Parts: sequence; structure tokens; C-alpha cells
Amino acid sequence: MGKRKEITGKDNGKQKMWTIITVIIVFFAMAGYAGMSYYYSDRFFRGTTINGINCSGKTSEEAEQAVAKKAEDYLLEVKARNLKSQSINGKLIGYRYVSDGSISQYLDEQKPYKWVRGFWKKQNYTAKENMTYDKVKLKEQLEKLECVKKENQTAPEDAYVAYKDSKFEIVPETEGNTLDFNGAYQALSEAVAGKKRTIDLNSCPAVYVKAAVLKDDPDLKNSLEECQNLIRTKIVYIFGEETVTLEGDEIRKWLIFDERGKLQKNEDELRQCVAEYVAQLAATHDTVNTEREFCTTSGRTVQVYSSVYGWKIDQEKEIETIMQEMIAGVQINREPVYAMRANARGMNDIGSTYIEVDLSAQHLYYYQDGSIILESDIVSGDMQYAERQTPPGIFQLYYKKSPSVLKGKMLENGKYEYERPVTYWMPFNGGIGFHDASWQPYFGGNRFREGGGSHGCINLPADKAAELYNRIDESVPIVCFY
Repeated sequence: MGKRKEITGKDNGKQKMWTIITVIIVFFAMAGYAGMSYYYSDRFFRGTTINGINCSGKTSEEAEQAVAKKAEDYLLEVKARNLKSQSINGKLIGYRYVSDGSISQYLDEQKPYKWVRGFWKKQNYTAKENMTYDKVKLKEQLEKLECVKKENQTAPEDAYVAYKDSKFEIVPETEGNTLDFNGAYQALSEAVAGKKRTIDLNSCPAVYVKAAVLKDDPDLKNSLEECQNLIRTKIVYIFGEETVTLEGDEIRKWLIFDERGKLQKNEDELRQCVAEYVAQLAATHDTVNTEREFCTTSGRTVQVYSSVYGWKIDQEKEIETIMQEMIAGVQINREPVYAMRANARGMNDIGSTYIEVDLSAQHLYYYQDGSIILESDIVSGDMQYAERQTPPGIFQLYYKKSPSVLKGKMLENGKYEYERPVTYWMPFNGGIGFHDASWQPYFGGNRFREGGGSHGCINLPADKAAELYNRIDESVPIVCFY
């Protein structure tokens, strides 16, 4: 058997010493761990970040301050239309952090004895950054921006209709950069409240004043169509063999444009131009209230005036018709709207069918298509009395009646100056007309000068009055002359 090793006193001493050292090490290790646990009882572990800020070893207050410092280091860049960007510093608007207690809560949830995990495991927290600011100061800072100053603002311009390159077109609106202050303030408030660091006012819908009329405005499109119709309009007036044309080139002269070519739409001015055009038409082609040459059967040429016969354009109705046709862009051949019409065109608008009453010769001729179909001696108004003389002129039949009673003025006693029954009555000028006159001893000659004339009427033999009554109608001109 081998020899047994004996434990000496020296060996026992060494063993005790290592035991004591181990105990001491463990004690200090535990004390250190406990101390670190205590240290991290009110501090964040190593490797802790809050909102991207390293908060290792920081108390909740220190972490709050670090987060607040970062949050309050705020600068808002403001981009404005057509101007350089400017910035609003958070300090100038009282921009500051308000704790909601979440950082303290994160610390409270931390287990201090697990502090050692921070050496190999990172902990990231996101705390809500509750910010507040002074709204009055924000408004003051907005007022200082260049984009708010009136001298830096350009008003928007409405889209409009213009005449360019021989056609009408819509010129689009321009934006301008006039700010709506309340809208701009609202946009800035939302940006600050949202912690945005850049705002482009151009992208905010309620910031800039917009043009009232945009290029796609329905009323503007209707206006464009009306303008296109105006210059598309072509009215060919027919005056017998003569024509007069009103078309786009003339109408365009009636429109008013500014220096940019913008149409200054003014219906009253346009109507006035139309009225002047129609007045010129009437001055050139109306024959009412004019004298015309008339070749008599006797060979004389006389000047005959009439205020009740001839061509007369109804100017008001013609103006309205043109206005409607221009709006519709009508192309049409037509006569003007007439208030009165004659039987023919030209210098003599009487035509070839008419009744000629030669008051000097005391003779009547009825022409039909240029041929005499009836003639008769007559007795006209008594030349010894101015009020009884038959007026010259051109007239037309009012109506005819058979039989009838001719009456003079009503006297104070209620009776008439005279009452004469006639078989054929054909008035054409007030109370003057053709009728049979059985009381006349003869017709023609100088009876009308010698006291045997009528009160202004044209007296006819009964058979001639009957024939005239059966032939005459309201369209036949009656030409009376001396």
C-alpha cells in the first residue's frame, strides 16, 4: 500500500485564506451589484434612449430636460409663393415641452436589479412630445413675414375671354400671391401643432386668395360661345334688289377690349351700337316722312310727302331681333322688321298699282299694274276754306262701308254740323275719304274753287264710287297732289 498524504497545518491555513477571500469577493460583488441596483433605482439603465436621445444613467428629470431641450429646439421653415423661404424660431412663439409623465412611468417600470441587461440589450422608448405655444406670438411672427406685406403681394387675375389671332379664346386665370391672413395663420397653427419643421403655403388650399373666375367656369365658357357666335353672325338684309350685310367683322368693332385684349362685356354698350346701326339702316332705307318724285298722268313730276305711307323699320323690334340673332350666331337672309310697308322699292315706293288723285285737275285715275282701270272727275275740298282743303300726301284705305252716314262736328246743342247719307264710304285720311255725292250738280272743273267743294273728301259720281268701292283694297296707295 502506498503512503497516505498527510494534511499539514500549513495547508489548512491556505484553504481558510482562500475561503475568506472568496467570501470577501462575493460580499463585495453582491454589495456592488446591490449598489448598482440602488443607483439605477432612479436612473435609466445603460443603453436606454428616449425619442432618440441617449438617457443612460439619467434621472427622469434629466431625461425630461433632454427631451424638452431637443423638442424646444424648434425652427419652422415657411415657404411662400414667389418669395424666398423664411423661418419662425420656436423661442419667439413660446414653443415649449409639456410633460405627460410618460418618462417617469418608463423609469418606474424599470426593474433596478436588472441593470446589468443594459450592457447587452438596448432599450428604446418613445415618449409623446406634448408641445404648447403662444398663439398671439405666432400671429405676431406671421405678420412679420415678407409674404404678408402688401407690397410683396400680387392679386390674382380672373380668367377672361380675349380676341387673339382673329378668334376668341379663354385666357386662364393667374394665381398671384395675395395671402388670406386667417387661412395662413390656420395653416401655420396646424404645422406648429403637428411639430412640422417645414410648411409650403403654396400647397395649403385656404392660404392664397384665388381668382373668382377660373378657365373652366361654366359662365365663362358660355361667354366664349356667345362671342364666337357674335363674329359668326351674318345677316343679309334684303331691300328689293339691294342687299346690305351685317357680319362678324362689323360686329367685332362694337366690342370693347382692354390693352390685354380682354373683352369688356357690356350688353348696354353693345345694344347701343346695334341701335346706331339700325338707325343708320332706317335713315338710308325708310321712306316714311320723306318726299318722293311722282310722275303724274298729265306728265308733270311732283314731290309727294307722306307720314303714313312708305317703308319704316320698327327700330326697337329690329334691335331686339339682332341681339337674339347675334347670341345664336345666326346666318340668315331676311328683311328688317317693319312697322310700315310700302308696295315697291326704289325712289318711288308706290309701285305700279295705285290711285292718283290730281287735285289741281280734279281727276282721279286708278292704275293696276301700270294700266288705268278706272278714272273719274271729282270734287275735292273747298279751296275757299283752309280747313276744308284736301291735304296732299300718300295714304291707304282704312276700311270701306256701304251704306254710311257722314257727320260733321258735333255742335253745342248735341246735333251734328251736317249729316249726309252716302251709299259708298271709303276713308283714307282721318275723316277724309272717297264717297258718292248725289248733291253735286257736276264733277271736275273749278267747282272746288268756286264754293262748291267738299269738307275735304273726294266726291265721286255714284257709278264711279260704286266701281271704286268694288275694286279698292287697303294695300293700294292713294296719291293726292296739287
